[in-house]
Amino acid sequence: MRNLALATLMIGATLSPKLFAQETNDLNYNVVNIQADASRQVANDEMQAVLYIEKSNKQPAELSNQINQLMNQAQAIARKYPQVKVETGAQSTYPIYDNDSRKLKEWRARAEIQLESKDFKAASQLVSELQQNFQTQSINFTVSDEQRKKVENELMIEASKNFQQRAQAITQAWNKAQYNLVSLNLNTNNYFPQPMMRGGVAKFAMAEAAPAQDMAAGESKITVNANGSIQFK
Repeated sequence: MRNLALATLMIGATLSPKLFAQETNDLNYNVVNIQADASRQVANDEMQAVLYIEKSNKQPAELSNQINQLMNQAQAIARKYPQVKVETGAQSTYPIYDNDSRKLKEWRARAEIQLESKDFKAASQLVSELQQNFQTQSINFTVSDEQRKKVENELMIEASKNFQQRAQAITQAWNKAQYNLVSLNLNTNNYFPQPMMRGGVAKFAMAEAAPAQDMAAGESKITVNANGSIQFK
């Protein structure tokens, strides 16, 4: 019992409210929160597209064979364009009932194929060929991962310098000699790509209509935010 009382006394001394309050006041004394950022408009260098097929049949086995045959044909066509990365997307099969929702009318299946390439001309030609059997769901122009990471690294340095400039300006405004950096967070998730073209995209005839150089791929805005705290000395 004596040992337990001694342990309790030692713990109470360690977590003394008075000492804890003193440490908290020292930390928050003369602390200023600052935010700065750096942005850049970057040319989109990658094209992404999603195409799909949708078929109906009373026999699910025949429907599955039909979908598989069209998907295999699409893969065969895509092999002519090694510059374009091609992947199969979502696939689904579901029943269709008549108006009173009691009797099975037919089965419907949908399958997607996804394209990605930095070669706009090759990608547009492939999309044009696939549209013989496929519908275009969306077309998106964006910044590639490699380019985005490169720009973000540069903007992190720029945002950090902007943060330092603001910290120095505030320090001088308060007639302080120097400051200590308490914390700094760099957020690289601020990325605004070119909006997608969806739904009623007509036949994608860019390959015949215009050279790849004339395609309006647009730009995306990349922003790095720096926020943190400083403490005046």
